[in-house]
Amino acid sequence: MNKNYYAVIMAGGIGSRFWPISTRKFPKQFHDMLGTGETLIQQTFNRFENLIPSKNILIATNKEYEALVLEQLPKASSKQLLLEPAMRNTAPCILYSALKIFNENPNGIMIVAPSDHFIENETEFLNNVQTSFDFCEDKDALMTLGIKPTEPNTGFGYIQYKNSEDTIKKVASFKEKPNLETAKEFIKSGDYLWNAGIFVWSVKSILKAFKNHLPEMFELFSKGEKDYNTPKEVNFIENNYASSQNISIDFGIMEKVANVFVLPVDFGWNDLGTWGSLYNKLNKDENENATVSGNVIFRDAANNIIRTQSGKRVVIQGLSNFIIIEKEDVLLICPKDKEQEIKQITEDVKLKFGNEFV
Repeated sequence: MNKNYYAVIMAGGIGSRFWPISTRKFPKQFHDMLGTGETLIQQTFNRFENLIPSKNILIATNKEYEALVLEQLPKASSKQLLLEPAMRNTAPCILYSALKIFNENPNGIMIVAPSDHFIENETEFLNNVQTSFDFCEDKDALMTLGIKPTEPNTGFGYIQYKNSEDTIKKVASFKEKPNLETAKEFIKSGDYLWNAGIFVWSVKSILKAFKNHLPEMFELFSKGEKDYNTPKEVNFIENNYASSQNISIDFGIMEKVANVFVLPVDFGWNDLGTWGSLYNKLNKDENENATVSGNVIFRDAANNIIRTQSGKRVVIQGLSNFIIIEKEDVLLICPKDKEQEIKQITEDVKLKFGNEFV
């Protein structure tokens, strides 16, 4: 296994569209959302272990999830945790991780990936990662994995690439989440991919990009170069992280640099962003009802997703196209076509029931 290979798992999100299962105290990446016996972060860590030494897998998360991460990933030590004292989007966290890796190994090549995505064909995924590592090993290149789209989805950003015979394409532009008409045009043109937020680069290349395009952030985090991978690191981050600019890696770096490349991939990806996207990946009965935990009788019911406590007996009569989620003393019943409102629903819950329920 190559000691120069590193992974950074981004695990700081709250996943509010998966309420009531996902809450600020216990977000979705720490749940077994698919009913497989493994949580999403465990699946992600175990997947990377097939290619990357487990001690080189770093987990970037909010400091309030430190105990959860260590409990769920027994192979990870506290040295592998990048604990964010404040939410500042993805750029600061990626810069922090790159400087930490560079301090240990200037020849490091890193992949950055979310902790909570579904990947069906893990072998294909790891082959794609290997291809990307090989490409970045001797080139000053920032790479991303672009998902071959299966539909004109309006929930993802898009990557437009320059057509060529090469397996790895030069990126022409990044596009924000489009409306449906624009998404249809993207699909029709054939040179657009979904932006999955999975990146590969050498630490030298990404640090050079930060120095050129986010110099203030680079200067802020470079002040701690002697502290990384020592007992002083936690204190430095605690005192400086919140001063950082709040910006994504896409806006801060990827949309500004010329040396961006994309590998078009197709490994059965799903961002598991909503109950509807989870429904698409679950086994269903003859009437397209999906159940996670619980023992459910469906009568005159179709296209529902039900998640309840293990072994709970539930009867659903005359309901179709609904999300029905029970967690302890909270029950959500919501039409599938209104699932984007769940984020707003949590605001009502806060007002009526209190912060402890979200």
